[in-house]
Amino acid sequence: MATTRAIHSDEVIVRSTHRGLRYEDGRLVTILEPGRYRLPKGGRRGPVVEIVQVDMREREITIKGQEILTADKVALRVSVITQFRVTDPVAALESVADYENRLYSDVQLAARRSLATMQLSDILTNRNQLSEDILSEVTDAAAGYGVSISRADVKDLVFPGNLQEIMNRVLATERLSEAALVESRTKAEQDRIESGARAEAEQLESQARRQASLLTAQADADAMRIRADADVDALRRRAEAASAYADHPALLRLRELETLSALGANSNARLYLDFDRPAASADGAARRD
Repeated sequence: MATTRAIHSDEVIVRSTHRGLRYEDGRLVTILEPGRYRLPKGGRRGPVVEIVQVDMREREITIKGQEILTADKVALRVSVITQFRVTDPVAALESVADYENRLYSDVQLAARRSLATMQLSDILTNRNQLSEDILSEVTDAAAGYGVSISRADVKDLVFPGNLQEIMNRVLATERLSEAALVESRTKAEQDRIESGARAEAEQLESQARRQASLLTAQADADAMRIRADADVDALRRRAEAASAYADHPALLRLRELETLSALGANSNARLYLDFDRPAASADGAARRD
């Protein structure tokens, strides 16, 4: 794998994407940052200098088609894509013989251990759990040889042919069941909303009827009070008139004359006079004569 390069020349350039590990007579001396370096020529008196460049960029490897048994003994073929970068070039070269091969093995074993504890239904409904398990298990191990992992995601899950057909049917049945459950919940929610709306409407109608009854009763009471006040006022005025007529008979006579005058102006009015009183007066006069 072209992740490191050993350079044996008089001059070396370390690019910004790499770091250089300087070895003298096979012993690591220092880490070279990006730049141009002139190396001494080796000889009898000077050390033999070797520069090994390590790629620090983010890369990815794919764990291809590993057949693994789940907890319920179903054989699956799993592909896992892993994104990583070297963070410690010394540990990457000094701790393990080939850090990419080591990372490949660690991810492969982590996927096997995780799938061995999961049921097939769990894998189908929560593939992220498998990715999280792999990432959490490999992260610390990879850090030990200078590698940081950013992602370890399940890329493909391949089932045996007959199992694929069965699972398709199972998934279709589950979708239909979920759709029926959603429809049932929606209908129940709709019935609940309609029932609540009807109860609220009935409550509002009842309140409106009570309010109308109260307003009607209040209006009737006000009307009766007004009529009673009018009757009392009329009686009071009559009592005052009667008292005035009793104290001043001339006022009563004046009232009679006003009434007779008003009747006389009406052509349809009929005026009846007491004729017996003059006759009696005539007889009395005759007797006196």
